[in-house]
Formats: sequence, C-alpha cells, structure tokens
Amino acid sequence: MTMIVRRNRNSGPALGHDAFLDVVANLVAILIILVVVLGSRSKEIVDAARHDQAARAATMPKVDKAALETKFNSLQTEMHRAAEATHESQRMEMMIKQGDESIAMLENERGKMIDVLEIIRAAWAEKQKELDQDVVAQAKTMSRKTVAENELKTLVAARSRLEKSPEPVVAVSHLPTPMAKTVFGEELHFRLKEGRLSVVPIDRLVQEIKQDFRRAASGTREGEASSAVGPIQGYVARYEVNKSREMVSQGGQVSTATRVELTGLTIEPLSEPYGQSLDEVFASNGSQLDIELAGRNPDRTTITVWVYPDSFGDYRRLKEHLYARGYATAARPLPHGYPISGGPQGSRSQAQ
Repeated sequence: MTMIVRRNRNSGPALGHDAFLDVVANLVAILIILVVVLGSRSKEIVDAARHDQAARAATMPKVDKAALETKFNSLQTEMHRAAEATHESQRMEMMIKQGDESIAMLENERGKMIDVLEIIRAAWAEKQKELDQDVVAQAKTMSRKTVAENELKTLVAARSRLEKSPEPVVAVSHLPTPMAKTVFGEELHFRLKEGRLSVVPIDRLVQEIKQDFRRAASGTREGEASSAVGPIQGYVARYEVNKSREMVSQGGQVSTATRVELTGLTIEPLSEPYGQSLDEVFASNGSQLDIELAGRNPDRTTITVWVYPDSFGDYRRLKEHLYARGYATAARPLPHGYPISGGPQGSRSQAQ
C-alpha cells in the first residue's frame, strides 16, 4: 500500500507536484495488481491446458512408428514414379513432335518426287514419239512373224493328225441338173427364211402398183414419189416412181405426154417370222404350197424361191420335194437384212 501524505493546501506549487506523483503512484500500483492477477490467472490456464493435453495424449491411440515410416517410404516411391512418368510423358511428347516434323518433311519430299516422276513420264512419252519408225515397224513385223510361226506350227500339227487319220467316205446325193433355161411360162414366187416357207404374191402386188400408176398419171404433180400397196397374203409392196412430162411425136404431130417410171420396189411381210415350217409343209396336204400348186401344169410352171443364208439347207430339201412332183426350181439368194426387191432393169429367173 502506498502511503498518501497530505500536505497543507497553502503550500502552492508543491501541492500540484505531489498530486501528480500521487496519480502516478496509484497507476503503478494498479498495474502491479493487474500483473499479479494476470500472472496467477495465466498459471491456472497453463496448468489446465497442460492437464488437458496430458489427458488427450492419454486417450489417443499409440502411433506405430514403423508403419509411418513404411507409409512415408511408399509415398516417396510413388512421388518418384510420378516424377519419372512425368519425365517419360514429356519425352514422348517431344518424340511425337519430332515425328510429326519428320512426317511433314517426308511428305514434302514425296510431293517433290511425284513432281519429278511426272516430269520424267512426260519426257519419256515425248521420247517415245521421237523413236525411229523403222524400229517400231520392225517390232510389229517380229510380232506378226511370231504369230504366223505359231499358226504354222498349229497347221502342221493338224495336217499331221489328218494324214494319220483314215479318210471318211462321204455319200453325196444329187439331183439331175438340166441346162438352165429362162422362164417364160407361169412363175410362182416363194420366200424361205428361218426355215419357214411363204407365198409371195408378186403378180397381184404388181397389178395393184399398175393401178396406182394410172391414178398417178391422172394427177398434175411431177417428180419422185413413194407409195405402198397391200397387204396381200401377208405381204406389202413399197415402191418409188418418177413422174415427168415429155414431148412426143405421133403422126407427124408433136404433143405432150405424161411418163410414169418405176424406180424401186421392195416386198416384205407385215411381221416376222412369217410362213410355215418345212416340216408342216411336207406333213400337211393342205399347206400353202399345195394350195398354190393345185391345178397347175409342172411343164409350164416354174417356182422361184427367194432364200436367205440361214435356210440354204432347207432349200435343198424343198428342191428335192418339188423335183419329185415334177416342178423346175429357181433360187434367188438374198443376204441377211435385205428384202425382196426389184426395179425397171430386173431379170427373169433361171430355172433348173
């Protein structure tokens, strides 16, 4: 405790100094009291914290130092592996980058090589054009020679086989062939195509054409014209005429006359194939051939057959059949794709 000395109020300046000292003394006393209190309180708090820490340490499980070291070593190993993996990944990325750069360089070189190759090919093509023509001709000649030699070897081998094989005996049947004579009697026309025989009514079609001529002559139109008549027995005739007016002299008088001239004629069936097969003709007594030949005299009747290449064998059979019935036969071969045709300069058939 600080003793407070009271002084006389009448002392003057000494009174103010003492009051200040009193205040300071009181503050120091208060601070000392607070330090003592806080020190005792802090000791209690420290003791309580130490007591709590000891209690918690007593209640906590004991840590295995070996396990911790093992786990620490494992973590160290994993960290080392992670570092190695990172390093390897960076190395692979670097290699991939270098590979991409190499591929780009190779593609660039490849493009240059392709350009060079195209230039070489173009130069080679130009060089081939400049080769000596004699060399090319000689190469072609040698090639043809080789082919001819191979064909010659094949023919020699075939000839050798034929010489060694026995010769076959072929029986040839023939029909008597009298001297050919021009037909001036009655003439019947047939067509033989694809093995089918049909009657060609040429005379009746010509009569229809003549009637058309008369109608054409009565008209005033001149020049070339075309028309058609039929069908008659399945055939149609298409023809071309030329109409003109000419000066003629008759009885010492000159007059104008109309001239109508046939310039072309074709005769075709309405549809293909047309006619009866030869087997049907020979097997039936009422075939078109029998109907046309009924009541005709074989000595004054000639049969003309317009025959195509695919029916030459059938024509032989038909000729034998007609010869057995006493009829002379004339053949008019036609090429494939050509119809029966005629004109103003046509010829008559030669019968045998």
